Amino acid sequence: MTLKLKGDIEINDIPSSKAKALKLNLNKYIYGTFAEIGAGQETVRHFFRAGGASGTIAKAMSAYDKDFSDAIYGIEDDGRYVTQVRLKKMITHEIELMEDRLNRKKHPGKMFFSYANTVTTIDFAKVFKGHGWVGIKFQLDPLEKYNEIILHVRFKETDAKLQQETLGTLGVNLIYGAFYMYDKPKELLKSLYDNLHRVQIELDMINFSGPRFSYVDNRLMSLLLVKNGFTNAVMFGPDGNNLLPAQQLYKANILALRGSFRPVTKVNMDIYMQAQKLFLSENKVNEKRTKIIFEITLSNLASSGEIDERDFLDRAELLCSLGQNVMITSYQEYYKLVDYFSEFTKARIGLAMGVASFIQIFDEKYYRNLSGGILEAFGKLFFKDLKVYLYPFKNQKTNELVTSENLRVHPRMKELYKFFKYNGKVVDIVDYNPEILEVFSKKVLDMITNGEEGWEEMLPSGIAETIKDHRLFGYSRRKFINKK
Repeated sequence: MTLKLKGDIEINDIPSSKAKALKLNLNKYIYGTFAEIGAGQETVRHFFRAGGASGTIAKAMSAYDKDFSDAIYGIEDDGRYVTQVRLKKMITHEIELMEDRLNRKKHPGKMFFSYANTVTTIDFAKVFKGHGWVGIKFQLDPLEKYNEIILHVRFKETDAKLQQETLGTLGVNLIYGAFYMYDKPKELLKSLYDNLHRVQIELDMINFSGPRFSYVDNRLMSLLLVKNGFTNAVMFGPDGNNLLPAQQLYKANILALRGSFRPVTKVNMDIYMQAQKLFLSENKVNEKRTKIIFEITLSNLASSGEIDERDFLDRAELLCSLGQNVMITSYQEYYKLVDYFSEFTKARIGLAMGVASFIQIFDEKYYRNLSGGILEAFGKLFFKDLKVYLYPFKNQKTNELVTSENLRVHPRMKELYKFFKYNGKVVDIVDYNPEILEVFSKKVLDMITNGEEGWEEMLPSGIAETIKDHRLFGYSRRKFINKK
């Protein structure tokens, strides 16, 4: 039996929180629990006030006392309460209680759910604005396994009461979306901001799982968070599941490599490996606390106009197959990326890039929106504990090898460049592979698209096979046969 909508009330395109709660309350098949820690029972309050809640709410609780919470959900190894692990324990525990205590024969058509949040709101000093984990475990058929939607939010408002109200609205949107928009995950994602504004809350991670979401690629959902303006940066791991940047980057040494990776080439991997060696050899770098990130900007993904989701997933597939952490950001300028990293760590940060990309940093046109111009940007970029690892560039016309020693910037920027160069902020990668300096992603992509031979040897081991097996980047075996 699938979800029945008979008798549901008619509502507008963007219904109010009250209308959403009432629609859920009036659906006799939906039944579940609410467990909210840290900001009051703000979500369930909407359902009580909407009317008809007795048919929807099996239990509502708020285990504020830590000892009481531990007695219910167990003690965490790290002693923390506002974590994804805690949230998953909460929704799983509550579902198990429902299954154990409620007779399915008495409730044959009921679709159980467990909604939970664990949050910390703004502190008294109003320095840390707070964050939280929100999730739902739910059925769309009594005989099916459970689905899950788990997300992380960062509060932006500076008043605890407003943050609580925002959290309540978000919770209603999530529950409503789970039951009425499960088959349209992209629209479900957008609906989380119904009756909310981006200045109130930032949504920086979301994961879908379960039988009804088996076709959902969480990496794509991650991209949409940035594309929709819900956050500025998202991150996913080699397994394709989304990661929380704040958790991954906390007090970490970070080495970031920006590129199009369309596709990832031997040059990309040589930059990565050589920069990693230099970075890990630094006295201020702790290898165990180092995070390597392959970063793609939103502007790069949209370089040909609209963002091509298939193209994005092709790039993601290759990077994940190489065991890399991938980050998508809206930070076109490097100083914004470094500023973002600095929110989570004061440890040394490294940027690995080619000479051509480095020269663009000294182009004043990128900083016209700053009152302090390029000096303000460079203050944010280089006056942090940062080093740039520079991969040489071979001039195709002159065959000259361009490094930090002979690169040319605008005459007005010459002295500024010298300052950072002589203060050790720029380090040349000298152990590069000279045989691959003429390999470029665009060249490889054109060869694949045009059905030309020889592109395979420009890519890291196994990547060509992955492209062929999954027909990435428009690869077609027929093109190559026709060429012959």
